[in-house]
This record gives sequence, structure tokens and C-alpha cells, in this order.
Amino acid sequence: MSDAAASLSFAEEVVLRLRQAGFQAFWAGGCVRDILLGLEPADYDVATNATPEQVMLSLPYRSLTIGASFGVVQVRHPRRQGIEVEIATFRSDLAYVDGRRPTGVVYSSPELDAARRDFTINGMFMDPVGREVIDYVGGRADLAAKLLRAIGQPSARFREDKLRLLRAVRFAARFDLRIEPATLSALRTMAAEVVVVSPERIAQELRRMLVHHSRALAMDMAMDYGLIAAVLPPLSATKGLFQGKPMQPEGDLWDHTLLVLDLLPKQPSFTLAFAALLHDVGKPFTRSICHGRTSYHNHEQVGGRKADDLGRRLKLSNAERERVAWLVTYHQYLGEAKKLREAKLKRMLAEPGIDELLALHRADALASTGDLQHVDYCEYYLRCQPSGPINPPPLLSGHDLVRHGLKPGASFSTILDQVREAQLDGRINSKAEALEWIDRERIGEPSEPTAAEAVDAAPPVAGDDVSA
Repeated sequence: MSDAAASLSFAEEVVLRLRQAGFQAFWAGGCVRDILLGLEPADYDVATNATPEQVMLSLPYRSLTIGASFGVVQVRHPRRQGIEVEIATFRSDLAYVDGRRPTGVVYSSPELDAARRDFTINGMFMDPVGREVIDYVGGRADLAAKLLRAIGQPSARFREDKLRLLRAVRFAARFDLRIEPATLSALRTMAAEVVVVSPERIAQELRRMLVHHSRALAMDMAMDYGLIAAVLPPLSATKGLFQGKPMQPEGDLWDHTLLVLDLLPKQPSFTLAFAALLHDVGKPFTRSICHGRTSYHNHEQVGGRKADDLGRRLKLSNAERERVAWLVTYHQYLGEAKKLREAKLKRMLAEPGIDELLALHRADALASTGDLQHVDYCEYYLRCQPSGPINPPPLLSGHDLVRHGLKPGASFSTILDQVREAQLDGRINSKAEALEWIDRERIGEPSEPTAAEAVDAAPPVAGDDVSA
């Protein structure tokens, strides 16, 4: 049995066992919406009049109270790891004072439970036995009309939990819904207030939007409604910044960003999608005009720093934050791949995030000029490795240098780096050759760089992104 079938069967079993114990129980919320849309639910929620204590006494499964004060119990499949059902007691929420959570709840009825939910499409219940829909809020009609409508007073729903401002955009984009006028008016008015929500919850909503194929539409809605200005403020400056790229001659920088998002692989990682969203965030801050030509010199480095700052602001993990900043910083580095010294090309192609970087390069190139020569060359190089392994083991270590008679110190790092570069260039191929090369070239002694070395150390000219 597949995981999806096992999840469905377990969700049916949970409801039947609660009913056998004498309680009301229905599927609730997103799983009902997905079933009506013909989609496979990612998970199942159950709503019941049983209290958490009664739920745990009635079900022979391992259970966990994940929201005891809100009447929520999680039960786990007895044999299939990762399959879980959340069971919530019908409730009404007490006053919200912080725009995030209620001060408490009181157990109530299905009708009142539906009335405290966010949007009508998420406020329905379903009897899993006969697949009968119980709809107190008009969700089925709104779903048929492709309409996203807040339950009750929109501003009240958004005041209760201001993450709903972002969730409205995610649902509208994902399910191709039009936001009902009163709901949209409240969203626009209150967009700036989303910042009271914890950074982690905001990041999770962004994650869900960016990995889905509707990511570009979701981000465009978020920009239009004022949410980007609230949660990713540096991106606001990309709107209205004319680019004139061949693929979008009339487009601005925001249009280009949306196209890059659209051109990513079908199921990108969050780090790749977030980097695509931020890849040109440094341009508005580096724009200059000289002799009638506009340039954005060093925008990748500026953008990388801004990406790092936003990652910290959203409290992303260190690994995610560093990967996103790296992708933004180097998103044009391989634009002149054929002109790079082999050692520099190998070093970049050996980076752990190279697959994501090439995917970003490909999307950016398709959205700019349509020229994929540099991406194709790098992918060919990775496949064929024409000059041996791209990332061979280093020939020397610090211990080798000590045994060779060199005095330990800060110069060791420089020596090992230069030996590594010579190895990747194919100039040396063994430990003995490396030690002979150190003696011959007197590596580690201070010297002025040659003109060729100075030019080679500079970023590729493609990074300057000069346009008419």
C-alpha cells in the first residue's frame, strides 16, 4: 500500500473509531478542500466533539498533545512511520491580543468551529463514509466560483492571526482563485501588520509558496498587495526599475525576477527558489549611469549580503542562509565559463551547490538573452571531465609542508591554495611534483602579482551586467 493510500485508510479509521466510541467526528479543513478539487491531500485533519482526554482514551494509537490548550491531539499510524492525523475538538477562540494566537478556547459545536476558521474554502467538513460535505460557511460554492473569501468579517479574521495575510496569497495563487473584494481590501489595508508574526512562521509560508509551481504568481500578488514591502523590503525597489532585456524589452527588474522564478525546474528546492527571487536584489543599490550606459557593478556581492541579511531576519538555518547568499553572490560567475582558468572553473564546479547554481544560471539566461552556451559548457564539463577529476584529493597537507622543512605559519594557507590551483590547472600531478614546484617557484614568499594574475583574480566581466 502506498503512503497516500495508507494515510487515507488511517484517516478513515480514526473517524470510525471515534464514532464507535459515541462521538461526532469529521474530516476538516484543507483535506476536504483538496478532495473537492480532485487533489490528493497531503495530510488529514479530524474535528470532533470529543475532548483531548477522550480522544486519547478512545484510540489505541500512540498520541501526542501538540496543542493541549487548543484541544489538538496528534495520533500516529501504528505501522507506517510519518503518517499522522491531527484531531481537534470543535472549539471557539477567545480574544486575540497579539495578532497571532487566541488567549484561550472554549469547546463548541461544528457550526461555531467552522465560523472561527480563516477562509470559506478551508471551513468545510466531510463525512468520510459517504463523502458528504458539511458546509456552514459557503465554501463549496466559493470553490466552484474560484473565489477566496474570508469567513465573516475579513478584517476580524486577519486581526486574529496576521499570518492569514500571507496564507490568502498562497491559497489564491495555488488554486487559481480570485480574492473576494472585501477580503482583498482588508488584505491591502493590513499587509504591513504581518510583521508581528514570528519570522519562522513567515519563512514557512514563503517556503510553501516558493517551492510550488505557482511561485511567480504568488510573489507578484504579494508585491501588489504590499506584503513584499513588509517581509522582504529590499525587493520593493526592483519594481519599476527598467531593464530592457531581449526576452522582456518592455519589462522592469521585477518582471525579470518573476520570469526567472517561472523558468526554474518544476520542483526546485527552497534555497534555489529563494535565491532566484533575490538574485538581482542588489541592482537597485548599485545602479549607475556613465556616458548614457547603465551598469550595476558589483550587484552580485551587494545582493549576496542583502540575501544573508534577509535569511537572518527570517531565522533560516545557517545552511539555508549561507546557500542562498552564495547562490546570489555567484549567480553570474559562470557567465564567462570558457574564459575562466581551469582551476577556477573546477573549484566552482566542485562546490556542493553547483546543481542549484547551474539551474539558476539557466533560468536567468533564458529570462535575459536566451543564450545557454555557458550553462551547456559547464554541464558538458561536469559530464565529461575532460582534464581528469574535477575535485581530486589535495596533493599536500600542512604536515607535508612541515616535513618538507617549512616553518608553520599563516603562509601555509597561501601555499596550499597555490598548490591546489596548480594541481587543478594540471601543472602538477603528484606529491613529489608539488614539493619540487614549491622549491622551484619559491611559493609562500611575498611577491607582486603579475598583470595576468590581477586580471584573472577579478570577477568575470559578465557580473558587471552592463546594459544600454
